[in-house]
Amino acid sequence: MKKMLVTYATNAGSTAEIAEAVGEVLSQRGADVEVKAIDAVTAPGTYDAVVVGAPMIFGWHREARAFLKHHHATLRQVPVAYFMVALSLTEDAENPYSEIDIALDPDLAKPPDRPGRLTFQERFTSVTNYVQPAIQSAPDVTPVSIAFFNGKLDYGRLNVFERWFVRLAFNAQEGDFRNWQLIRDWSEGLSPALEAAA
Repeated sequence: MKKMLVTYATNAGSTAEIAEAVGEVLSQRGADVEVKAIDAVTAPGTYDAVVVGAPMIFGWHREARAFLKHHHATLRQVPVAYFMVALSLTEDAENPYSEIDIALDPDLAKPPDRPGRLTFQERFTSVTNYVQPAIQSAPDVTPVSIAFFNGKLDYGRLNVFERWFVRLAFNAQEGDFRNWQLIRDWSEGLSPALEAAA
């Protein structure tokens, strides 16, 4: 794999730091890696593989979904992977995307309290509910892997509406919950998966 792009949307900077870490590991595996914000990417077709990452902000960040939709014809020609950064995640009883390797941070993903009777929060934060919009944005693009990473929350970096929503819907606590070893491990395994799909 000669040239890879790791592109990201970020809300307060923590997803950008994860993208840098992913890019660093892929570089160590011998690839020529560029890490760029989504709005700085103009020609994804010049890369041999593309990794797209973004936080969950009322679903996967709109910039990531718009990028997939706009560039789907190009992205279906190269192997791709996605990563999603969240503060709450509910495991599904069944995986409707069995053709995709879905990696879950075990400190993030939780089973529902009452399987078969999910609460609003559990439905909203389910793996399926998070993955589906990404797949629908580019239905002819099948990522080799989708990773869910725990995130970082600093209420001071959110706007008023985001702060209200996160407090009300998730009662999330402030802190940095990113598992850097898990991020590196996923990136290590990602390199051969992208090469195999090329």
